Amino acid sequence: MSQVFDTIVLGGGIGGYSAAIRASQLGKTVAIVEQDKLGGTCLHRGCIPSKALLRSAEVYALMKESDRFGIQAEAVRLDYAKISDRKNSIVDQLYQGLQFLMKKNKITVFNGKGRIIGPSIFSPRSGTVSVEQEDGEILNLVPDKLIIATGSRPRTLPGLETDGVTVLNSDEALQLEALPASAIIIGGGVIGVEWASMLSDFGVEVTIVEYAPRLLPSEDEDVSRELEKLLKKRGVTIYTGAKVQTESVVRGAKQVTISIEQRETTQELTAQLALVCVGRQANIEGIGLQNTDVKVENGFIKVNEHMQTAELHIYAVGDCIGGLQLAHAAAHEGIAAAEHGAGLPTHAYAPHQVPRCVYSRPEIASIGYTEREAREQGRQVKTAKLYFQGLGKARVLGETDGFVKVVADEESGDIVGVHMIGAHVTDYIAEAALAQLLNATPWEVGQTIHPHPTLSEILGEAMLAVDGKSISF
Repeated sequence: MSQVFDTIVLGGGIGGYSAAIRASQLGKTVAIVEQDKLGGTCLHRGCIPSKALLRSAEVYALMKESDRFGIQAEAVRLDYAKISDRKNSIVDQLYQGLQFLMKKNKITVFNGKGRIIGPSIFSPRSGTVSVEQEDGEILNLVPDKLIIATGSRPRTLPGLETDGVTVLNSDEALQLEALPASAIIIGGGVIGVEWASMLSDFGVEVTIVEYAPRLLPSEDEDVSRELEKLLKKRGVTIYTGAKVQTESVVRGAKQVTISIEQRETTQELTAQLALVCVGRQANIEGIGLQNTDVKVENGFIKVNEHMQTAELHIYAVGDCIGGLQLAHAAAHEGIAAAEHGAGLPTHAYAPHQVPRCVYSRPEIASIGYTEREAREQGRQVKTAKLYFQGLGKARVLGETDGFVKVVADEESGDIVGVHMIGAHVTDYIAEAALAQLLNATPWEVGQTIHPHPTLSEILGEAMLAVDGKSISF
């Protein structure tokens, strides 16, 4: 049995369903093949559930400090079961909304394992998707354009494989029924930092072990240093430039012991559980890539600036192509693929225009190049850095940690990078993203009237400060 569609999307995560909706808006007949649940990692195992937990951790931390706001909150108690129920409720509501969007946009959803087959009686070219449904029936879906959006999963460390009890990955940690007393987090990237912040706010004794010389090694060095300082102030123990000796891991019934090597010194760390956060790997096994001419490099599908693979009618988006591996990047890539596949003129994908967000406490948000990257490109740069402690709204909120840093090109005057660490910075990094898209100068953003009192004022002031024209700092 076969069915023909203009666009078929293999994978129903945010990259996949964004592509499907855009293709439908462009008048295409569209189908999604998803073996699990629509929404993928972002909705069910990543962005949404983790941020729900982070919000509860933030509220709990605030309640414990309420006295500084003149509010006496006695016997503040953490109920992790209710916290988990709230997380699940949010996911369920959004899942229902996503199912409605599929119906609204007339997108056919096939639940089952999808596999790409080569040229056959169904099509003279590869790209037909064979779908094995739960009842065992096989469907063959023939597309004009195929978009691969199969996502990713947590990467493992040989010798430190997860067991769901004392060694977990981020997916498994979301299913914890109770908080541990202590945790060792292997990896100081985005996921590791978010979990460290969350667990610390929940009262867990947290240790981070990072192989690189600093936390968040892809972010601006000033931001990394500030984050490490603030986490240590909250009691988080941090080892950077440290290697886990995976061959010496000792797993007990209720604890795990890990040896680490740092600057030629070895020591043992023991905690109730270890959380492995060492990146993500693409879900590209078993989807039939061997039946196509699609190229794979370093474990990820290779695409051009329009998201096309080596077979130009086959596109790939999201985590399975590597890169930034961010939900909003995947959504943008999916839309770009759908539009290019429909013959619309599209601009080339530009990673430096994608905002990067870390939902720790305080939050981190950035876009563009770090100061070091800009200098390594041969640019002469000018910078400005303003601290939240000088901002009225930050004082009102009691959130004065952090700063905003702007990096601009001396010759062109263009903004080449914005790096922020502070309360709610993820909510207004979009202004800097718009500035990047429009090749704006700091002066142009500084001329934008920012309402007072708001946290966003500091961005406008930092832009003016690049040329020594800040008014309030």
